[in-house]
Amino acid sequence: MGKFSLVIFDCDGVLVDSEHLSAQVLVETFAGIGVTIDLAFVFENFLGHSFPEVAARYAKAHGAGIPETFEADYRIRLLNKFSTDLKPTPSIENVLDELSVPCCLATGSSLIRVRQSLEVTALAWRFTDRVFATSMVARGKPAPDIFLHTAEAMGVAPAQCLVIEDSATGIAAAHAAGMTVWQFTGGSHFQHGYNHTGSSHLVDRTFDRMDRFFEAAPELRRLS
Repeated sequence: MGKFSLVIFDCDGVLVDSEHLSAQVLVETFAGIGVTIDLAFVFENFLGHSFPEVAARYAKAHGAGIPETFEADYRIRLLNKFSTDLKPTPSIENVLDELSVPCCLATGSSLIRVRQSLEVTALAWRFTDRVFATSMVARGKPAPDIFLHTAEAMGVAPAQCLVIEDSATGIAAAHAAGMTVWQFTGGSHFQHGYNHTGSSHLVDRTFDRMDRFFEAAPELRRLS
């Protein structure tokens, strides 16, 4: 048996190229309530955080909460955006086809959002009941809860899990869970100003193309 028995993929920014779309919609939704922010602000303060954490950070910074209708408005806008513009990460289907070990998905996003993302990009059938979200645990990323829960549900020890993440919060969570972490930096948000260097000391490998996935662990590729 090789070093890894399970590969855990994050969804946004890893399986699907969604983070820049999410940021654009969040900027637009904030503009609708008279708040001006830009993509750089979203990437620095909100990327990798669940919506309740985004709302809490906004309230702390502004001394007031966001309107009650804000989340619903944001999610409607986002799902509409995903339905027309969301794409799977290039070559991710090849990686999933060729893996020699089981894989699953662990996300900080809502189940509604991740299921929509998987359906739009035709990836849903690849994960079926192997989708885990922070709504299933007490604490979201950067706490390790979601990854520990995922490993337990999949019957694999944390030390035998390889996590593919893009954001600093996800990397911190996987590292805290005692798992090996590879950072994928091929998402469009890395070309739109996302600074990913703050968590580089926690990363075991960085790569920017899914067609290079197996270079560091060829044993993860199924023999043909």
